[in-house]
Amino acid sequence: MSLLAGTVVVAFGLFLIGLSVSVFARPELAERFFMSFASSARAHYFEQVVRLLIGASLVVISPGMWQSMIFRTIGWAVVISSVALMLMPWRWHQRFAQRVLPTVVRHMRLFAVGLFAFGVLLLYGAFSAGSHGAA
Repeated sequence: MSLLAGTVVVAFGLFLIGLSVSVFARPELAERFFMSFASSARAHYFEQVVRLLIGASLVVISPGMWQSMIFRTIGWAVVISSVALMLMPWRWHQRFAQRVLPTVVRHMRLFAVGLFAFGVLLLYGAFSAGSHGAA
C-alpha cells in the first residue's frame, strides 16, 4: 500500500513539474488544460477521484515524509474537499471554475512557479522518507 501511495505522490509531483514547464513551453496547451476543469459532469467527477487518490496517498505516506504533519494535513484537506465536491452538484463547481479560471490563466506563469515548487516539495518529501524513519 505504501509503495502504491508513494508512486502516486511521486507521479503527481512529476506531473506538477511537467505542467509548470508546459506553461512556459506550450502556454496554449496549458491554458486548454486549465480551462477544462469542471467543464462537464464527467470531468468534475474524474478530477475528484484523482484528487481523492492523491490526497489519500499523501495521508498514507506522510508519516515517513519530511515535514510529515504538513503533508498529512494537506492530504486530509484534499480528501475532505474532494468528498465535499463530489457531494455537491457539479454545476456549482463549474460556476466557480468559470469565475476563477480566467484569473488563473491570466497569471498562469506565476501559478506555474507555485506548481513547480509544490512538485519539488512533494518529490523531496517522498524521497526523504528513508532518511526520516519510515519507508
